[in-house]
Amino acid sequence: MSDALLEVADIHVAYGQVEAVRGVSITVQKGKIATVIGPNGAGKTTLLGAIMGLLPSKGEIRFAGERIDGRDTEALVRRGISLVPEKRELFADMTVQENLELGGFSRRRAGESRAALANTMEEVFALFPRLKERLPQLAGTMSGGERQMLAVGRALMGKPKLLLLDEPSLGLAPLITRDILATISRLRESGLSVLLVEQNARAALQTADYGYVL
Repeated sequence: MSDALLEVADIHVAYGQVEAVRGVSITVQKGKIATVIGPNGAGKTTLLGAIMGLLPSKGEIRFAGERIDGRDTEALVRRGISLVPEKRELFADMTVQENLELGGFSRRRAGESRAALANTMEEVFALFPRLKERLPQLAGTMSGGERQMLAVGRALMGKPKLLLLDEPSLGLAPLITRDILATISRLRESGLSVLLVEQNARAALQTADYGYVL
């Protein structure tokens, strides 16, 4: 039996007549961190968008052995895939706590208890203690590093099996980047699979189990 959690085979993504991703095939193994590195404009973010159902694509995408290409994003979140986008896309006028609670919305709607969600939030605080200190703070007033912690924490509230990370080091100081990537390594130890898209090739390859170059 294959240990692949995510299998992307010969994916093509176009914006009109411009093909941004051409014939890309990658695999993310269970409990591993795979990275995709490459310069700006190589198609890294577009690839994540296609996997997450945000962009139409041609080719095959399988998650846990099941075809998921063509599925809508909400269905993929319920299946266990979470994306931390490059721009973080937090709700700036909402508090840290409210942003985290929104991350668990699909689980709550599926009938999971408030206690289960509270347990997950405590797991997030164990990874990012600063978030617990900032619970009543508006997300828009946080530093870049804190916003990235919140974006990852919000994604983890959905209890994903696969975490897609788009340029987590973007705009962050080297020390903050190191801390964020160290936390991602800890997530792997808990069994989470990660697909890490990065322009910082050195940091990405130091974190990942294996990598692909676009």
